[in-house]
Amino acid sequence: MAGTDQTKADVSQGENAPAIILVQPQLGENIGTASRAMLNFGLSDLRLVSPRDGWPNDRARAAASGADVVIDNARLVSRTEEAVADLDYVIATTARTRDMVKPVLTPETAAAKLREVIGSGRRAGIIFGPERTGLTNDDVVLADAVLMVPVNPAFASLNLAQAVLLIGYEWFKAADRTPAEQIDYLQTRPATKEELLGFFEHLEGELDRFGFLKPPEKRPSMVRNLRNLFQRATMTEQEVRTMRGVVAALTRRVPKGEEPEG
Repeated sequence: MAGTDQTKADVSQGENAPAIILVQPQLGENIGTASRAMLNFGLSDLRLVSPRDGWPNDRARAAASGADVVIDNARLVSRTEEAVADLDYVIATTARTRDMVKPVLTPETAAAKLREVIGSGRRAGIIFGPERTGLTNDDVVLADAVLMVPVNPAFASLNLAQAVLLIGYEWFKAADRTPAEQIDYLQTRPATKEELLGFFEHLEGELDRFGFLKPPEKRPSMVRNLRNLFQRATMTEQEVRTMRGVVAALTRRVPKGEEPEG
């Protein structure tokens, strides 16, 4: 989805967010797409451990699609130990179990833990392994916890950018305050109960006039059903006025010879 807007504030968090450590990434394109995923969620501290195709890499910049701040400030090191040396808490991502006694976290739990660590003034990072093989046990042993994504156990393969995006999203969401549901009313507003009642009475009056609400003993339940239908629609003030106009247009004039019975 295209959504870059240079007029809006950048919420990249620098040292107040976890470092993303890519161990021996194989393709510049994968580094670029991972960088793009990082910046989507305010992450900008990228550390590269011995990328196979060297660094800097033009293909990485092209694939980053404008996430130049991540590419330009990427830190190149030769060993994973160097990448994590200044960090206080590290999580290693893996798709398979390891013969090590370590906490195993879901992305959501990992994000909460990272928020806790960084909120206390410490620094944290997440290690991602090579695309083909994943992290070695020597890399995983450097971590305080392991992160495993709940996926189809018969097909647990995520590409590098997918993994970074998923975890970046959970990190960002852990502190995001966007309402779970909202409506942009533009130039209108929600209809008041008075406006809805006026519409109901208008509609029901015309339905009575045209003999729709019959027989009399069924009228109350028919009215309730109609009112409930329009209540569920959560109509705006403009929509109420439109619907009243529709009712008026349909009932203003009855063609000669088509008068309702009764």
